[in-house]
Amino acid sequence: MNNTPLVLVAIGVLAVGTFSMRFAGPALRSRFEMPERAQQFLAAAAIVLLTALVATSALTEGHGPAGIARPAGVLVGGILAWRKAPFVLVVVAAAATAAGLRLLGVP
Repeated sequence: MNNTPLVLVAIGVLAVGTFSMRFAGPALRSRFEMPERAQQFLAAAAIVLLTALVATSALTEGHGPAGIARPAGVLVGGILAWRKAPFVLVVVAAAATAAGLRLLGVP
């Protein structure tokens, strides 16, 4: 895309839209009350979407399966995060698990 002014206008429009959405939340929060059931549904939906994102990223590579090393690293990281280990330890252990398995020849 060689049309630099068009790109800059698109960035500006997206920036204004993002600011407007972020401003509208606190500004309109007092105007209407969301039912408790809807709040619970939205909380559950966020968890489901995050889980789907993690599963897709961990289990696939391109159009095929990711092998065993990556899901194993994600599993180790997930268990450590669930056990409330420090974030650095979670990341290093997950990466070391995947790297170690790949070093041993596991796909």
